[in-house]
Amino acid sequence: MSEDLPPWEKAREEFVAQWGSLGTQWGINRTMAMIHALLMTSPRPMNTDEVMERLQISRGNAHTNLKELVSWNLVRMAPKKGERREYFEAEKDIWKIFVTISRERKRREIEPAIQLLRDCALRTRDEPNGPGRDFHQQMRDLEEFLSFGVKVADTVVSMKHASALQWAMRLLG
Repeated sequence: MSEDLPPWEKAREEFVAQWGSLGTQWGINRTMAMIHALLMTSPRPMNTDEVMERLQISRGNAHTNLKELVSWNLVRMAPKKGERREYFEAEKDIWKIFVTISRERKRREIEPAIQLLRDCALRTRDEPNGPGRDFHQQMRDLEEFLSFGVKVADTVVSMKHASALQWAMRLLG
């Protein structure tokens, strides 16, 4: 199939495959990331059958991952008048994608980790000197560090794109 594609479509196929590989590094499965990349680079909304055909995946796999992308707010339903099939489109604004992924990862991963650290510190606050006290202090230090990181991330995602870039340039400069 890819032999018959124009150069931009061949490049798109490479991008979709690579985005799928990157997705696993960000905590989502490969197929979910590939569907996101496909929709993000699609010039029009796509239905489940088109996603299945393009990525050579099962209906169940496509359906499950599309619903998960909708729950992450990275993909939305795009109704077409007179069509019974569901169509999907992805957010294309990269800053909005970054903000959405950051918020979701915070909610799903960081907040539970901070709560675990707080619980561990609370349960060990009365430990006497020695390994128990050291453990308690390490839990507090880790929670403090993660909480600080969350405050920085919250500040960045609350900024407008241009403001965040200016802030980053000053920070890195």
